[in-house]
Amino acid sequence: MKPSTPIKNSDVMTDDYAMIDGLHTVSEAIQLAVSHDVSMLLVNKRHEHDEYGMVLMSDIARKVLAKDKSPQRVNVYEIMIKPVLSVHADMDIRYTARLFERFGINKAPVIEAGKILGVVTYHDIVLKGMMPKL
Repeated sequence: MKPSTPIKNSDVMTDDYAMIDGLHTVSEAIQLAVSHDVSMLLVNKRHEHDEYGMVLMSDIARKVLAKDKSPQRVNVYEIMIKPVLSVHADMDIRYTARLFERFGINKAPVIEAGKILGVVTYHDIVLKGMMPKL
């Protein structure tokens, strides 16, 4: 049996995210997400030894809206996920899917040498990664 060429995260990743500072308010984060038409915001590092964070619209719904907090009074750093789980660009998407399943996540940034190259999601893995095999 001939081994197949693995499909890598770099083959399916997108740039469907926006960067934000952790000191911004949730209200500003929502405005940024709307203006960039994204549902994922990655939070910048504060310094070179810091880690990236992530805020999803579902985080805002659960941690701000459901708790009846004001989006103008809550900062991004208060509700973000940090450190965020990330994947390598050259990782086989089958391993990415296994990692997502193991940790109960459905999206992650693709990071190489400390820089964000893009994001990968289950949606991208299935629609872009599995389509050539059909």
